[in-house]
Amino acid sequence: MARQELGRPFGRLWSAYAASTAGTWLGFGAFPLLAIQVLHVGPAEVSTLAAAGSAVGALLALALGPWVEARRKKLVMIVADLVRFGALLTIPAAYFAGLLSYLQLLVVTVISAAANIAFAAAGGAYLRQLVRPDHLLVANGRFESVTWTATAVGPTVGGAAISLLGPAVTVSATAAGFLLSALGIGAIRQKETGSQRVKAGKLRACDLVAGWRFLHDDRHLRPLFWNTVAVNALIMATEPLLAVLLLGDLHWVAWQYGLAFGLPCVGGFAGARVAPYLEGRYGRRRVLITSGALRALWPVGLFFVMPGNAGVVLVVAVELVMITCMGVFNPLSATERLQRVPAERIGRVLVAWKVTGTGASAGLTALWGVLAAVTDARTAIGVAGVLLLGTPFLLPHRPRAREPEGPGPTTTT
Repeated sequence: MARQELGRPFGRLWSAYAASTAGTWLGFGAFPLLAIQVLHVGPAEVSTLAAAGSAVGALLALALGPWVEARRKKLVMIVADLVRFGALLTIPAAYFAGLLSYLQLLVVTVISAAANIAFAAAGGAYLRQLVRPDHLLVANGRFESVTWTATAVGPTVGGAAISLLGPAVTVSATAAGFLLSALGIGAIRQKETGSQRVKAGKLRACDLVAGWRFLHDDRHLRPLFWNTVAVNALIMATEPLLAVLLLGDLHWVAWQYGLAFGLPCVGGFAGARVAPYLEGRYGRRRVLITSGALRALWPVGLFFVMPGNAGVVLVVAVELVMITCMGVFNPLSATERLQRVPAERIGRVLVAWKVTGTGASAGLTALWGVLAAVTDARTAIGVAGVLLLGTPFLLPHRPRAREPEGPGPTTTT
């Protein structure tokens, strides 16, 4: 499908997403470096920065569901971008003034996590208005392609920028990405329909429970939801432990580590591109279940990683297959979710989904850190890999009953 078929409004939304995603991955690692090199904190504080920041941000985002539903989605996205922009700019300002503190890093992490959840929920609802239902999978695939491209290139370029310019300057570049995103979204002229809004007076924070209730009651989304939460949380829990195992225990050098986790992201880009073709040839349900099962089978192989180039080849192979499957699965999953959720419930359902995933990842990251301390990093990685082998059983295997499909189209997982 040609790019112009999705229309100029989508093109601007896509460009805005690309700017914010590129900025995010450009600044990847800047906060831990500031914490370690400038504030001289230990590994426990660095882990807390990642886990607690995401967890508290997810709790704050619970109250945002009704707010997202009651307002124009375009406005919510712009506000979320500007909040992240302003919060991040306080970091270089405090750094150059000699006032940077660990508490400030933690507060900015929390604010950014909450704003990210609000942006993702509003972005999903907004995309439904910009793209025809039959073009939704292609649109989600393009968001996924941007994500994996930025993941592949961003940390490498960002690492060089941090080395040359310092982490504070790199955080400024990340903030600029959110400002560009806000400007790009503001340039979209397509009028937002009133059907995507709910009167604020009819919503309370406790109404967000309806988001989880809807996911629980939908026989197809329920297993898809829990499978996605479990897989993502187990994979994220092992990320810091892989750094400890490869860079610390196995003494990999920086280029080996960067290559092992940058090169496989090409598979995510390719997977997102072929997802519409696979759906057209084999059907969404079959491709969704197959790619969802396959993405969980490979991480256990990381338990067997060894020093040297042989270890690099093993990690690249495991990550390449896993990320390619994720590149296929994620846009299909996002499309299925958006098409099955009614417009009047989309805000709270997407916030419920995002909050659960973020909270689960934060909790398991902390728990796996304890497990690694009791055993070692390799053992903890192996346990996560074994548990991932059971996640395909959470996928929706039973044939779907005939149900009317919800109105079409949001962004990625």
